[in-house]
Formats: sequence, C-alpha cells, structure tokens
Amino acid sequence: MTKSACRPSPFMPRNFLVAAFLSVATLASGAGTALAQVTAFKQAIAENAAQDESLSAFYRGNGFEPIWVGDGDDDLKRRAAFLQIIEMSGDHGLPADRYRVEDVRALLASARSSRDRGRIEVEMSRMFLAYAHDIQTGILTPSRVDSNIKREVPLRDGLETLKTFENSLPLAFLRNLTPKSPEYTRLIREKLKIEQQIGQGGWGARVAAGSLRPGDSGDQVVALRNRLTTQGYLRRGATSLYDAEMQNAVAEFQRDNGLTDDGVAGETTITALNTAPEDRLGLIFVALERERWMNIERGKRHIWVNLTDFKTKLIDDDEVTFETRSVIGKNVSDRETPEFSDVMNHMVINPSWYIPRSIIVNEYLPVLQRNPNALSYLEITDRQGRRVARHNFNQYSARSFPFSMRQPPSPRNALGLVKFMFPNKYNIYLHDTPAKDLFNRERRAFSHGCIRLSDPFDFAYALLAKQTDDPEGLFQRYLRTGAETRVNLDTPVPIHLVYRTAYTKPTGGMEYRGDVYGRDARILSALRSAGVAIPAVGS
Repeated sequence: MTKSACRPSPFMPRNFLVAAFLSVATLASGAGTALAQVTAFKQAIAENAAQDESLSAFYRGNGFEPIWVGDGDDDLKRRAAFLQIIEMSGDHGLPADRYRVEDVRALLASARSSRDRGRIEVEMSRMFLAYAHDIQTGILTPSRVDSNIKREVPLRDGLETLKTFENSLPLAFLRNLTPKSPEYTRLIREKLKIEQQIGQGGWGARVAAGSLRPGDSGDQVVALRNRLTTQGYLRRGATSLYDAEMQNAVAEFQRDNGLTDDGVAGETTITALNTAPEDRLGLIFVALERERWMNIERGKRHIWVNLTDFKTKLIDDDEVTFETRSVIGKNVSDRETPEFSDVMNHMVINPSWYIPRSIIVNEYLPVLQRNPNALSYLEITDRQGRRVARHNFNQYSARSFPFSMRQPPSPRNALGLVKFMFPNKYNIYLHDTPAKDLFNRERRAFSHGCIRLSDPFDFAYALLAKQTDDPEGLFQRYLRTGAETRVNLDTPVPIHLVYRTAYTKPTGGMEYRGDVYGRDARILSALRSAGVAIPAVGS
C-alpha cells in the first residue's frame, strides 16, 4: 500500500491527524520501539477481528495492514468517502443513528495508542460491512417479520466485499452498493419529495364529507380540490364546483390507489385521499427495504405478480407486455399466498387437480362423512393410484384418512383448463378458474393460496410466442384433445411473487394498494424498532 506524508482529512482537524495517524516510523525514536508499536497494532487487529470470520480472514490475508487508520492517501480517501456516504444513509430509509458521522469521528479521535488504532481499524471495517449489508440487502430478515415472506435475501460475502473495496476507488465503490433497480431510484426521489411536503405542512385539511360527486359545490369540494392539488392531481384553482376537471383528477387518483375509476369521490376514495403523508411515507420506507431484499437480477423477461395489486404481468426489457387480473390467497393464516421467486418452466393444458391434503381432510372429508356419494366429480384413490369405491367414511379421522383425491380435466375443474408451473415446496402455481365473477371485485383475495388468472389463455399465448409462430394454434390443438398435456417452455421464465403496497410510476408519482395481509404494517413496525425514523408533519 502506498504511504505518503500525513495530510489533514476534510473531516478531521490537523491536530487529531498528527496525534492519531502519524506513520509507525515516527511513533518512536528507536527501531525497537517502532517494532513494538507495529506488533501491538497488528495484535490488536488480530484480537478484535477474531470473532468475525470475514474480518479475520481479510486481515490475515493483507498481513494485518490498515485500510482506515493509516496515514497514506488511500486511507484518508476511504475515511472521507465513508463519512460522506453514511451522512446520506437517512435518504435510503436506513437507521440514521446506526451510522452517525459524529460517532465515527469520535471513534477515530479516541485513538491514544497503537492498540487503540488496531481496535478502531477493525471497528471501522465492521461498521463498513454493516452499512454494506444494510444498503445492499436490507436491515431486516424477511422471514422473522412474517413467516409467509419466503424471500431469500441475496447476502454478499463480507470477505470479498472488503477485498474489492480495498482495491477500488472508495467513493465510487460505496455509491455502487446502492441497489440499481430503476424502482429503487424512483422511490428515493418520491421519498424526498413527500418529506419536503411534510416539512411544509403536509397535504392540507382533510375532506370531512362522506362522499362528493360531479355537480356538488361548497367548502368540502374546496377541501377536496386542495387535497388533490397538494398531491399533484389537479392544478391550483379557486372554483368550489366539482367540475369535469376535478372528476378526471379523482379518477386518476382512484387508478393510482387500485379503486374503481368512476370519478366519484365516495367513502373509500375520500378515506384514501385523507391518508396522512407520513403514512404514505412509511409505505415508501417499506418499499425501499423490499427493494433491497430483491437486489437481484430479475430477468430480461420475467413474470411479476404483485399480490396487493391483484395483477400478474409479463415484463420484457422493463416493459409490461401482458397484464391480467388475479385472485390471490384468502386473508386466513393457512391460505395467504407466500412471497418468493422461482422459475416457470412448463404449463399443463387440461390439468387434473390433485387436491391438497389440507383441503381433503378439512373441507371434503366432513362432506363425505355425511354423504359418501357427494362430490361425485372427484375421484378417490389409494396409495397406488387405484380408484376407491365410496363407502362409509366415518371410520376415518382427519389424521387417519388414507386416500387421495383428484378432479379429472374438465371445464369445471377447479384449475380451469390450464395451469402454469414453477415447481416449489409451497405448492403454489398460476392457473385458470371457472369462477370468473371474482375478477370483477376490487379486492380479490379468495383462493387457497394459488394465483388465479382472469385471462389464462392469452397469458399462455404470450409465453409460447417466444417458441412458436402460432402460439394460439399450438395451445388450442392441445386443448381440443381434452387430454392432460405438459408443454415445456423452451426458455424458462423467472417469476417473482411480490407484495408492494407502494410503488412508483415510471413517469413520476406513486401508486398505493391496501395491505391485504398486514405484512407491510409488520415490516414498518420492525423498521421503527430497528431505529428508522419517519418524519411527521410539524416535526
């Protein structure tokens, strides 16, 4: 490592640098004293790094040399870069108190001996790795917040992070730790905008009316206009009439909140409009943490299922090329749709429904015990797959029932006429359904956990279009046979089951959805407990 004469950091007074960062050669007048200083310094590094495998391996590999508390230009630049970056940690929704610039300065200024410098060297690397972990992959462990968040966080190797940092331009390296998704960048921008609005007093007075509609006028229409204006949906104006311009603004707001866009400010719309900006800001903090959990390559072509939005999308090169309404798991503990990523590799046309045991024993066995000939459209089979004659099922309990159940292919099949498979241990997949009426609801949480699609045939055509010139003809030929048929995807497609109550619009602004399962409320609470501070009006 190149050494040079000690120069003052822009963050530290010269007298501190003279005291704490003089080169080893000038710390003592004799070679023996200098050697003792070096030995004490390196021994302190070894002792303080011993409990952390990454730190210990790093310092063993570089001969217990400093990367922070040395007196050369490289160390000075690393210190200055780290201080500059952590000063902005609050912009990312990280716990600002975890990386206080004053604390780092105090730590550096506390050096009184070679052993102190060795201890501080390791502590700086520990803080650096903690920051790198938090900014890259999040503050929280998802499954500890909610057991249905099955997402595997892409943790980085601490040793490799330190080694790369040591040999990189420090400021550029630290900046590059930030997730690179366009969504993360836009969320930061929207976060700063709402924080500024909160600092200026928020979004104005709440709308007190139960409902308002085109043609209405008066003080509450003025309040509605002001609320729409401060949230960016309407130009500032003086009229107290609910006119066509306001109707269009209300409709746009409704679309951004997953509501029926009829332009009428009913109770649900007014409740959404009256949501406090700090509550919206909290959802953005959660969204930033979720983006850090998903700091992965998502695939040039991928499937994006946002559970809170009740929609499934096919994304090609960051553009939505197909979209359909979805039904997700019911808001009951054993039916919630989990969050995870996987790879879709095939579809089954004219599928059988192999009924999960939980449904068999909890829902169907009681029916069969009352009437063994009920549910005649289902086959009951033994362990060898042989059909079982219906008889008295009262001899079985939920634990002892020895049979499986299957619904053969048919238009009445619970899976409809096609299912889309990404084999996983949670037994979750996408599928058709004969219950089409549910897709007209605003909130569509009705299934046992799998995701039902409103337009499954069109989804199949979109997937198959990459491997055949006639995707519809190919699909329909298999469908007409009535036989259960597996069709592989030549190029498997990554699929991401996500849960976003706040996400950006590429053109600017935010969209919000309901917290269907209460997961984001739990994440927000956990973030607060971890020290994340969310500004409030008047704070």
